[in-house]
Amino acid sequence: MASKLEEARRIINEVDGQMAELFIKRMRAAELVYEHKRAVGLPILDQAREDAVIEQNAALVDDEILKGYYIDYLKHLMSLSRAYQYRMQNSPEERSMNMEFKRKLPIPKDVKAEYPITPELAAVKTARDAEIKNIFEGNDDRFILIIGPCSADKDDSVIDYVSRLREVQEKVSDKILIIPRIYTNKPRTTGNGYKGMLHQPDPSKGSDMLGGVVAIRNLHIRAIRETGFTCADEMLYPEDYRYLSDVLSYVTVGARSVENQQHRLTASGLSIPVGMKNPTSGDLSVMMNAITAAQHAHTFIYRGWEVESRGNPLAHAILRGYVNKQGLSMPNYHYEDLIHLSEAYEKSGLLNPAVIVDTNHANSGKKWAEQPKIAKEVLQSCRHSADVKKLVKGLMIESYIEDGAQKPEDGLYGKSITDPCLGWEKTERLILELADQL
Repeated sequence: MASKLEEARRIINEVDGQMAELFIKRMRAAELVYEHKRAVGLPILDQAREDAVIEQNAALVDDEILKGYYIDYLKHLMSLSRAYQYRMQNSPEERSMNMEFKRKLPIPKDVKAEYPITPELAAVKTARDAEIKNIFEGNDDRFILIIGPCSADKDDSVIDYVSRLREVQEKVSDKILIIPRIYTNKPRTTGNGYKGMLHQPDPSKGSDMLGGVVAIRNLHIRAIRETGFTCADEMLYPEDYRYLSDVLSYVTVGARSVENQQHRLTASGLSIPVGMKNPTSGDLSVMMNAITAAQHAHTFIYRGWEVESRGNPLAHAILRGYVNKQGLSMPNYHYEDLIHLSEAYEKSGLLNPAVIVDTNHANSGKKWAEQPKIAKEVLQSCRHSADVKKLVKGLMIESYIEDGAQKPEDGLYGKSITDPCLGWEKTERLILELADQL
C-alpha cells in the first residue's frame, strides 16, 4: 500500500514539474499575444474566444465530474494570463489604482481630423448658434423647444425622428426654434443599465468607448447634414465635450452633475448655452451657484492643460422637479416656482436670466403623458406674468417615435430604451398647439 502511495506522489510531483514548465511557457506566449493586441489596439479580454477555447478543450475530458473541475482550472488559468497582461500594460502608477487601463483613446483633435465637418456644415452651426444666442440674450422672442429621446440609441431611428422635427419646424418657424435632443450619454442613478451610445454604440453589445466616441460624433454630423439641425447633448463627462465641440449648439449639465466643480468650470469655457439643472434635492441655491460659477472666468486643469476660461454669459437654469425626503417626485414648474426663480435671479445679478422648464423627470413623476399638460401650464404662467414670460425661454420635452419605453432587447423601432417618451403623433400635435398659443 505504501509503495502505491509513493508512486502516486511521484507521479503528482512529476506532473507538477511539467505543469510549472508549461505554465511559464504559457505566460511567455501571453506576452506575445499582449504585444500583438497592443499593436493593433485590441482589448485584453476576448470573452468569445476564451469561451470557445474552454468548450474545445473541455471536450477532451470524458469524465463529467473531472470536466467540471477542468473547466474551472482553465478559467482560472485564463484569468491569471489576463492579470499578467494587465500588469505588463500598466505602469506602477496605474497599478496603484483599482482599475484596468484598457487602451488610450485618441485625442479630440485627431478624431475631428478623421471625422471632420465640412465648411458648409460649420456655417450651419455658426448660424444656428447666433439664433439661439439671440433668444437667450432677449433679442429674439421665439420660444425654444429642446426635444427628443431620453437617450439616443439607434442612428436610423434618431435621424428619422429629427427629420420629422425638421418638417414641423418649417410650420412653426416664426414662433418656435427647435433644438433636437441627441443625448448620447445616460447618467444612471445606481450606475447600472444602458449608459448611452458613448458607452455602447450597439445597445445589444458590450461597452466600446472608442467605437462610441466615433459613433456619437458621426450621429451629430449626420443630423446637421441631413436635417440642418445642430443639436443638444448632455455634458456627462466634461473632458469628452471636445469630441463634439464643433457640432453642438446646446449643452445640459444634469441634476447629479450640477454640484461638480469640473462641470461648472468647463461650462465657463463654452461659447454655447449651458443649461444647469436643479439638483435632485430641489435646492435652487445649488443650481444658482452653478450658474454663477459658469458665468465667471476660472483657471483650472482640463484634459491635461492649464486653461483659463472667460466665463459663459449664456449659462442658465433648467427646472426639472425634485425628489423629497420620502422619495416622492415633486414638481417645480408651477407659477409660484417660476416667480420664486425670477426673484432669485433678480437678487443674483447674473447675466441673461433664463430658464428652460423640463416637462418630464420629477416634474411629471416620469409620467410621460403628462408632458403636454405641463407645457401648456407653463405657457399659461407666461401669459399671466410679464416677468415669467421674460424668464422662460423654452421647454425641454422627452419625445420619440413611439409612446412609452421598452427593454433594450425588445427592439421596437423608435421606442425609448431608457425613460418613457411622448410618441410622435402626440409630439407633433403638441408643437403645433404650443405655436398657436404663443
